[in-house]
Amino acid sequence: MTIEKFESEINTLKKFYELFCVNKHENQKKNIVKIEFKNRVFDLELDLCEECFEAINYSFERLQNCPHKIKPRCRKCPNPCYEKQRWKNIANVMKYSAIKLSLSKIKSKVKDLFN
Repeated sequence: MTIEKFESEINTLKKFYELFCVNKHENQKKNIVKIEFKNRVFDLELDLCEECFEAINYSFERLQNCPHKIKPRCRKCPNPCYEKQRWKNIANVMKYSAIKLSLSKIKSKVKDLFN
């Protein structure tokens, strides 16, 4: 996986987890995480509850250790690295956030049409 692809993946995870957490949980706190990948360090500021913070760190670990040169979608991976229950939880986060983001984009486009 390229550094650019890795950066895109961690930023997507960040966006999706923060959206999910702010809508579903309370007690978010700011955490700064340093993630190293191919001799590059990424500093991310995460605003998450303890449960989501633990879950995203699990996702970051799996992403860092992905053995594929071209990362497939986890759903189509020939040898998945996520534990089954964690994969289901993360899939729920991704599904919820994707729908929420899509609806907000549609809403803004409709508003633009009438303005």
